[in-house]
Amino acid sequence: MSIILSVTIGLAAAVGLGCVFSALVYLVLRDMGLSDVLAALSLATGAYMGSYICGRYRRHRGAVSGIICGAVMFAVIFLAGLALHVDTADIKKLLLLAVSGCTGGVCGVNSKRPSWLMDQ
Repeated sequence: MSIILSVTIGLAAAVGLGCVFSALVYLVLRDMGLSDVLAALSLATGAYMGSYICGRYRRHRGAVSGIICGAVMFAVIFLAGLALHVDTADIKKLLLLAVSGCTGGVCGVNSKRPSWLMDQ
């Protein structure tokens, strides 16, 4: 259940950042040269955030949980590309999501627990 919630939060963060970056490109930059970089940054940030939440919630096996979150995010993006008949995701996106998810999971597990969650 924590994986599904984390993937949902990660995808929502990636979509939100994608909207912000697209508005930035449209309104400020007026050039599509950085659109690939900003799209990759939004995906990586979404995978990191989702895996961080998963690692913080589960408190063990952060690297594995993060890679699973990244792989599930990739599967959702890949299946959405197939369903919409657009260009599907490639292996580079899988690696990007897996590495940023692994990083987020490890950081989430190693983060300090809130004082109100500590055992007495």
